[in-house]
Amino acid sequence: MGKGYSSEEIREKLISVLGDSTTGMSGIEISEKIGVSRITMTKYLKVFAAEGLLRQKNIGNVTLWFLEPDQESFTFPDDYFKITSKFLENLTKGTEQQVYSLIRNCIHSGASINLLILEVIIPAINPINKLYDEGKIGSSELSLLKNTISKSLQIINQLQVVPNPQKNIVVIAADSESTLISEAASSAFHSGGWNVSHLGDMSHAINVLFDLDFQKLISKIWKQKPGILIVVVFSQTSEGVIFFVDSITPIKEKSGKRMKLTLCTKISKKSKIKADLISENLHDILQWSDTTFQNFK
Repeated sequence: MGKGYSSEEIREKLISVLGDSTTGMSGIEISEKIGVSRITMTKYLKVFAAEGLLRQKNIGNVTLWFLEPDQESFTFPDDYFKITSKFLENLTKGTEQQVYSLIRNCIHSGASINLLILEVIIPAINPINKLYDEGKIGSSELSLLKNTISKSLQIINQLQVVPNPQKNIVVIAADSESTLISEAASSAFHSGGWNVSHLGDMSHAINVLFDLDFQKLISKIWKQKPGILIVVVFSQTSEGVIFFVDSITPIKEKSGKRMKLTLCTKISKKSKIKADLISENLHDILQWSDTTFQNFK
């Protein structure tokens, strides 16, 4: 690597070099300005183009490189607070592309994926629901904003991660209001190397046949029962929690200690609902899941 630059330093230099260019630059010009070999620079240009930082245009025998719009570099962990407010601002006042560019910029700048989800993306969910409750946005705009958040999580899901076959997670939303947070949890588990089966909103499946249907699914995705399997249920209502706990617990008991049930919900301390973990905090669930896997090993 030329002059010992890291990929993050190369990225910052590319943004600086190409930031004010409207006509683009060739790979040779870029390599000379940054101070790395032409071969090394070509490799980086292809990698950053694949990540969405750059685009190329072929003119005759010359390939010109351009910086995609809205590219920035951030410093973490110092910039998490700034990014949190910027994400919400882009979400409610900007464009979808600005939202997605911000997420990509954070990833390219070395942000922790879990912190990006927990401290930037998830904190935007309640404010947009509040805007709807206060009549400041309509149902159509609320749906658009939620879809934009969902697509932001999909960017994270596209990151190359080699899952550990010993780490298995099934994520369920017991109601439509829990769908987005369940998607966020699935993305966080994905980034942590878990094999994630995200079922989404399963409120339509609340019937007497669910336990049989769920048992078939478990037999398919956890056929040889490698490692552990954790089922995480997200719910805004006690009715949803009770149904899924009653349906899944007998299956869990038959599967032995390697299958766990976790609930992300708010329930009364006097409630008789039982699970291996009950918490309103996604961070607690992520941490507990990793600890449970480590203890299993």
